Amino acid sequence: MTTAITPQAARSAARQRGAWFLVLPALIPILVLSVGPILYGVGLAFTDAQSGRTAATQWVGTLNFRDLLHDSLFWESFRIGLVWAVGVTVPQFVLALGLALLLDQNLRFRWLARALAIIPWAMPEVVVGIMWRLVYQPDAGILNETLRDLGLGEGHDWLTGLATALPAVIVVGVWAGMPQTTVALLAGLQNTPRELHEAAAMDGAGAWRRFRTVTWPALRPVALAITALNFIWNFNSFALVYVLTNGGPGGRTRLPMLFAYEEAFRYGQFGYAAAMGCAMVAVISVLLALYLVGRLKGGDE
Repeated sequence: MTTAITPQAARSAARQRGAWFLVLPALIPILVLSVGPILYGVGLAFTDAQSGRTAATQWVGTLNFRDLLHDSLFWESFRIGLVWAVGVTVPQFVLALGLALLLDQNLRFRWLARALAIIPWAMPEVVVGIMWRLVYQPDAGILNETLRDLGLGEGHDWLTGLATALPAVIVVGVWAGMPQTTVALLAGLQNTPRELHEAAAMDGAGAWRRFRTVTWPALRPVALAITALNFIWNFNSFALVYVLTNGGPGGRTRLPMLFAYEEAFRYGQFGYAAAMGCAMVAVISVLLALYLVGRLKGGDE
């Protein structure tokens, strides 16, 4: 016995087919340019692929991953990457929150301040790196010249000093990424009902209490999302640090992405570099999952 197809079901199926045709132009580039290379990279991690090699690439199983476990240089770069990611993400969020709260006020020329605040975000990372190299330039850089004019010493070689290179690069990372966080938090602030603030003010709540009981609960989902995204973005940074220090001095700013890049394109170890990429994705996914679960549980309580 056959089941008759109703006109409503036929129209629904036609709409679904039409929706797929509309999605395909966006889905195909994602599959070709994102999903395909990811799967290829995962497969490459289980081979001994090298550049300039005439012999056929061999399947080596988990050999590359076993070598990673004993590679002290990789784990040192991973530690530096975590320090960099946390050192950039936390100040970035705190400063962006303060700036967003300020830009949310009814100030004169607020539109101009908002436009100026997103300028670092609109600049390519390579341009930002070149600009800050000029700022940190040891002989005629703006920073050292200012220190000399204020009588605070002869300045420092910020990007080549073993103790100052990573903090100096972190400052640039905070400056470059703060506008994106500010825009997201400002959007969250503007979606908070003004009536709640007015009601809290009428009940005698001060500025801090209004922020803690009204602003922050409404802003928490946005803060959680932007912090998680910033952490991933900062940990995977490449261009900014590459332009500023190229991983130096002495590997003090060699982030994991820089280390993997060197293994692949300087030493030609494509399989080993792909294994590094897989290991970084796996570890960061676990850390991020733990962070999100903790924050969500804290929000539920």
